[in-house]
Amino acid sequence: MKRLDLPAAAPVFQPGDACQGLPVVLAGCVRVEMTGASGHRIVLYRMEESDLCTLSIGCLMTGRGYRAEAVVEERATAVLIPRAVFRSAMARSDGFRQAVMAAYGRRLDDLMMLVEEVAFHRMDERLREWLAERRQKRVLNLTHQAVAVELGTAREVVSRLLKEMEKQGWVRLSRGTIEVLPALWADHGDG
Repeated sequence: MKRLDLPAAAPVFQPGDACQGLPVVLAGCVRVEMTGASGHRIVLYRMEESDLCTLSIGCLMTGRGYRAEAVVEERATAVLIPRAVFRSAMARSDGFRQAVMAAYGRRLDDLMMLVEEVAFHRMDERLREWLAERRQKRVLNLTHQAVAVELGTAREVVSRLLKEMEKQGWVRLSRGTIEVLPALWADHGDG
């Protein structure tokens, strides 16, 4: 196994790259996202302590290259289980195989929920829920573009919806920050 010390903003893999092995994050955070033909991006998932890379599992099992990219969001340490070791462990170790498939199944469930949100929920609802989930921070140091990537939409859509939320008294906006006000969840019974 190879130890990887990854600085913030470092690319881990990009679309089309061949999978060299299975990364396992030991510390820090790596964001996996996809960019559509329109240029819009969406965060698929994040890998934090003890997380396996689901896309890497798929690439190792199918022999195909990556269809998304991974970027270090917060300085990370990981180990890379080489392709040959991964294949051998999958064939010989029932415990390893079960752990890999359990991680794969959990992430697949998460991705199915993401698809459901994107396909079946209105963007204003998704934005309100996303903000309400982060209300303990109160002030989010994020650009409208960063929020758009999280939700898989255009910056212009997020900006328009945030302006409307500001008129409703749910958020207070300033350059690079979004202050989540108690009215956001009070008006919607999220107490």
